[in-house]
Amino acid sequence: MFVIIGWVIVMVSVFGGYMAMGGKLGPLWQPFELVIIGGAGVGAYIVANPKFVLGQSGRAFKAAMRGPKYSKEDYLELLGLMYAVFKLAKTKGMLAIESHIERPEESALFQAFPKFSADHHALEFFCDYLRMMTLGTENAHELADLLDEELETHHAEDAQIVTAYQTMGDGFPALGIVAAVLGVIKTMSSITEPPEVLGKLIGGALVGTFLGIFLAYGIVSPLAVNMNNVFTADSKYLACIKAGLLAHVAGYAPAVSIEFARKTLLSKDRPSFFEVEEAVAALPPV
Repeated sequence: MFVIIGWVIVMVSVFGGYMAMGGKLGPLWQPFELVIIGGAGVGAYIVANPKFVLGQSGRAFKAAMRGPKYSKEDYLELLGLMYAVFKLAKTKGMLAIESHIERPEESALFQAFPKFSADHHALEFFCDYLRMMTLGTENAHELADLLDEELETHHAEDAQIVTAYQTMGDGFPALGIVAAVLGVIKTMSSITEPPEVLGKLIGGALVGTFLGIFLAYGIVSPLAVNMNNVFTADSKYLACIKAGLLAHVAGYAPAVSIEFARKTLLSKDRPSFFEVEEAVAALPPV
């Protein structure tokens, strides 16, 4: 929503300011200049990026338009789930959670937390490490290294997509110059035309430079920055799970483990200690 509002402000400011100082929109309508710049930019994007990045580009665009995926309520639910799982493991042993993590879609424990259960990626991440604990993983340092490596892999994958968009944005000014040069070549082939015709052709050529810079710094590059911010905010969900798992492996009580997890969250999403305490108190008995 805010992305669209920002783009509208950019459009109104640029084109509205141009019209306010007496400019006419007609000369700016150069569809073939846009085809040259946009088509070349998309083609270069395809050349520069592997299949994985191309396949995830649409998802990343939707994420940027949507904004951060998780809210304070979602983190409260996550902390409540971790508390319930850790409490069950502490009171009845790690084998007591085995049936839940093997078939989480059938587990009454997991289904009591619908937002988490619907998040396949987070569910798989959490269950995989719980499964390792049931198999005998007890070294918190080794587990921390493995968690860090997996989270770094996720970060690297997201960074590839952000870099791809940013690189495309960085290339638009140069492609705008290409379009402008082609427009000048076209103009030079009509050098015998009267001044009013030449003026229109030269103006059309300059539109290419304008469009390249406008697309880069008004549309695509800000989108890449927004995308990176969204990915960074969303990554806190898995980081929260990581902190809780490590605290549990270290032997802390469930209430302390989820406090470790809570402290990893961004301030805008972090529930207070008392909000978590109330949410945990309201959980059904395990």
